[in-house]
Amino acid sequence: MPTSPTHLSVPDSINSTQGTNSSLQLFSKFIHPDTELYKEFYNMWIALMVVNVIIFLVGVVLNSLALYVFCFRTKTKTTSVIYTINLIVTDLLVGFSLPVRLIMFYSAGDCLHCSLVHIFGYFVNMYCSILFLTCICVDRYLAIVPVEASRKWRNPTCAKGICVFIWIFATVVTFSILSMAIQFAQCCLSKILALMVCEYFFPLIIIIFFTTRIMCALSKPSLMHQSRERRMRAVQLLITVLIIFMICFTPFHVRQVAISINPDMPHDVSLIVYHVTVTLSSLNSCMDPIVYCFVTNNFQSTMKNIFRKTEPEQTSVDILGMNKNTKGSNAIIAFSNTIGSPLSLPSASNAQI
Repeated sequence: MPTSPTHLSVPDSINSTQGTNSSLQLFSKFIHPDTELYKEFYNMWIALMVVNVIIFLVGVVLNSLALYVFCFRTKTKTTSVIYTINLIVTDLLVGFSLPVRLIMFYSAGDCLHCSLVHIFGYFVNMYCSILFLTCICVDRYLAIVPVEASRKWRNPTCAKGICVFIWIFATVVTFSILSMAIQFAQCCLSKILALMVCEYFFPLIIIIFFTTRIMCALSKPSLMHQSRERRMRAVQLLITVLIIFMICFTPFHVRQVAISINPDMPHDVSLIVYHVTVTLSSLNSCMDPIVYCFVTNNFQSTMKNIFRKTEPEQTSVDILGMNKNTKGSNAIIAFSNTIGSPLSLPSASNAQI
């Protein structure tokens, strides 16, 4: 992400100027501008820009189609659908930030404030993606836990409130920590670490815990009343999210922790690792559509029919929020067949995962 420590305003005090420069020098160890990679490793810069263009095109197309499906082809807005719509919005914002990155490189590379605004926006969207993925995983867990108290958390009103809180929390925490990290060099390391703990490592621990919890429940049917197949679907969703975390987000945050521990890391190594890990963090906008397949049971069929003739809208059913009664499920299928819906609900034997 382009950022440049140039064009600083001259403060009234020389000591203040030295303090600001010291803060920016320390902060620049965490974030490297594209101009550095362009000058020192031109071939790698070209390769990463090509990858970013591909991520932008694929991510925007897939997430735009997914947004259309969940907003206009899905009548029942369950809690999972609400979280997913917000996740799609963050992925689209991450995708659209990639061409902004190129535009800033060519037109505003020397503008410090422009660069910081771009960095702030990118981090907010990245951490919102992390938090919404965490919400989807927790919701999947609550959907199959036989606890009556969990029902009050799985309602659209509560889900919308949580989404608003996440947007505000990610914005406020990211802005305050990045601002303090830039202004005060002596606390820069601790503030960066605090940001990563609040918005990455804590969600990762939650996802690992619930993934392990559901996997253990597979061998103990008495712990959960849902069928084994639905528990397996929940495990597949949580493992998919865990893989996305490992591939997209973990390398970037491990690199940041390494810089916190060893600020004197060789510049070339820090520069290359930074840009590679940032590109990997953008890759999640292309991988998140895999998660969407587990949110509603007609997502894949609806996506296929978008490219065919126009089909009537079908009410989506939450995979893990369906009625536990097998007769109720059969009644839904029978009703769907009676009215002649072209997008009939998949049975347990032929459902696509």
